[in-house]
Amino acid sequence: MNSRSIRILMSGLLLALAISALFAVSASASPAWMFSGVELKGKETEVTMGFGVKSSLTVPSAPVECEHFLYKMKISDSGGVGKGEVTELPLFNCTTTAKECTVEAVVAEKLPWPAHLETIKGSNYLVIENIKISILYGGALCALSEVWIPVAGSAGALFENGPEAAAFNAASFSATKTGLKALGSPVQLEGLFPTEALEWHRGESLTVS
Repeated sequence: MNSRSIRILMSGLLLALAISALFAVSASASPAWMFSGVELKGKETEVTMGFGVKSSLTVPSAPVECEHFLYKMKISDSGGVGKGEVTELPLFNCTTTAKECTVEAVVAEKLPWPAHLETIKGSNYLVIENIKISILYGGALCALSEVWIPVAGSAGALFENGPEAAAFNAASFSATKTGLKALGSPVQLEGLFPTEALEWHRGESLTVS
């Protein structure tokens, strides 16, 4: 092989390596939290809130709908990767369509729950892990009356920069390979949660990039 052929071969190999490295970086890149287009840096953290209206937990035999479904989360970026932990999850005015049943209480347990951002097929998702919610049903003729029903697992939400909201639904669960279960069966969480900052970045737009 002459010197010109060797140079061409080496150039091709270097180009291939550069392209491979570029794809590797792109594949491993994770989204970060941004306030007004500026990424959280170092040890900086922020407390945010997501507020959903008429969100629902489809529990087998006894679906629950809550008029007010809220979460508070502490967020940060570590090495350019968006992290977080859900510290509060109060649920209010919850009802069920199950015959003869009422909802006496819905309680989030074992907080905080860890969370992180992921990019999947070009879309950004918020994934919350180690979820545990207990539901107490009532009603003299309700088969689940006075028994705490645990809902456990993980939940993924599509984070939409336009409305600055996290959307939990069947599609977001499927994309993130997350899931909740109760009574041995799948539970679906539905709800759109617009977010806002509560501390240093109050009033600034929150996006994921």
